[in-house]
Amino acid sequence: MRNILILGGTGFVGRAVCERLVQTGLGEGGHLTVPSRRPQRALKLQTLPGVRVVAADVHRDADLDALVAEADAVVNLVAILHGSEAAFEAVHVGLPRRLAAACQRAGVKRLVHVSALGVGPNAPSHYLRSKTAGEAVLRAAHLDLTVLRPSVIFGEEDRFLNLFASLQAVFPLMPLAGAHARFQPVWVGDVAEAIVRCLHTPSTVGDTYELAGPAEATLGQLVRAAGAWAGHPRTIVPLPEALGQLQALAMAVLPGEPLMSRDNLASMRVPNVATGTLPGLTELGIAPASLQGVMQPWLSGRSGCTRLDVLRRH
Repeated sequence: MRNILILGGTGFVGRAVCERLVQTGLGEGGHLTVPSRRPQRALKLQTLPGVRVVAADVHRDADLDALVAEADAVVNLVAILHGSEAAFEAVHVGLPRRLAAACQRAGVKRLVHVSALGVGPNAPSHYLRSKTAGEAVLRAAHLDLTVLRPSVIFGEEDRFLNLFASLQAVFPLMPLAGAHARFQPVWVGDVAEAIVRCLHTPSTVGDTYELAGPAEATLGQLVRAAGAWAGHPRTIVPLPEALGQLQALAMAVLPGEPLMSRDNLASMRVPNVATGTLPGLTELGIAPASLQGVMQPWLSGRSGCTRLDVLRRH
């Protein structure tokens, strides 16, 4: 595969995937195509050899057809964490449906799709149910499909631990909804490597992989660790369900992307950990990196950052 289309390539995970694919080599004449409605915001990606950032809207059929027609394989990373039921349906189900149709029209078979742990038709959130439906749409299209289901993804540029670390530099206490929710955080570098190995390994076609790190932690433990590593340890105050719902509702009406929504809280009712019934990173030959090994040096090095400093990076 010389020409790979990366949908969602300008995001946190997408950038790591592009960097890893370039490192592994694209072959003579090979390239990565990364569509973006705002290519001027992806200047760093455009400096990578073999990466083309093109102006396109993947939610328009004409644009999607033109992009897929030039590809040998597609990686779909497009997802949202917040929004209405209709928004989740459009991004997590509608886009995969149109992507599958575009692949069929162009004769492109190979697709690696990133979903999420906790999916299921009876899952408690719009996010998880729409992710479930998106997987089903792609499986029904009879493509050469590999599905990856990661836990929460962390890394130096994530919006998860970095944001909680910076908030603890500002506030003396951390009231926290969903403090007891369970996660198995996975490093973005391992997720990128898993995608690359699936693209280059035909035997992964038809398989679903759970991508999780070596250890489980509650949300409260993760937030506490982020503050401690950044030099601003704070007391975590777990909120009961009713107060957590109020906190999420208040966050949802603030300007910008919310830190947490009621749908996020619903998702956290399902443990975001590997079930052990499906293959994972080990089966792909990847030894998962620990959260402490990656993030403690990073957050310790930026302990003086404020919330604004972190948001400017994104």
